[in-house]
Amino acid sequence: MGHSDGKRRRDWILSPEPIPASADVPVVGVLALQGDFREHRVVLGRLGAVTREVRRLDDLADLDGFVIPGGESTTIVKLMHEYALDDGVVALAGAGTPVYGTCAGLITLSRESVEGGAQTLGLIDIVVRRNAFGRQVHSFEADLQMPVLGDAPVRAVFIRAPWIERCGNGVRVLCSLQGHAVAAEQGQVLVTAFHPELTGDTRVHGYFLDKVRAHMAAGGDVVQNVTQLGRGVVR
Repeated sequence: MGHSDGKRRRDWILSPEPIPASADVPVVGVLALQGDFREHRVVLGRLGAVTREVRRLDDLADLDGFVIPGGESTTIVKLMHEYALDDGVVALAGAGTPVYGTCAGLITLSRESVEGGAQTLGLIDIVVRRNAFGRQVHSFEADLQMPVLGDAPVRAVFIRAPWIERCGNGVRVLCSLQGHAVAAEQGQVLVTAFHPELTGDTRVHGYFLDKVRAHMAAGGDVVQNVTQLGRGVVR
């Protein structure tokens, strides 16, 4: 298990230990500065991916995919900038690496929010509204039709969730609620306003991993030199 006493860490369920990677096993980084990153790691691990907690620029090296979890978007954006991860992730996406953001991750990846505030990454051409469904006490669950995942509805958990106010021409809406898009994709970037990592339904993460594996099969670039990912990316 990678520990001298041979015992499994007690918090393994929340922070699963890494599995040795092989050429055909995707390595997915999960931003671990704030938010529910452990839950994403558990789901991705169940689906056969190796996961890595990303806190520093060099953690982005050799990734096949990257996830920004839910949490507090303003905090996530500020911490990413402080550790030079914002430009690093933009460069990673520019190399074609699939990226997925849930809830606060959706906001972080968006072009901008209606409310303004800290600069987002601009990796998907959407304008979002923060806390669009209400505050924490208004959290709820709903069954959504998401045709790319089949006929069975997706059980979606909304916690202080945003919605997508406007989409650019290149954005594909994957599902909506109350007349507003809550899941979308553009190229290799996938976003959901809800938290699939908090349910037993792994199909959204599976859909993301399909993108990752397709990118790997096509011989997509894997950024090895993390010095390429520092400041200086033009946005």
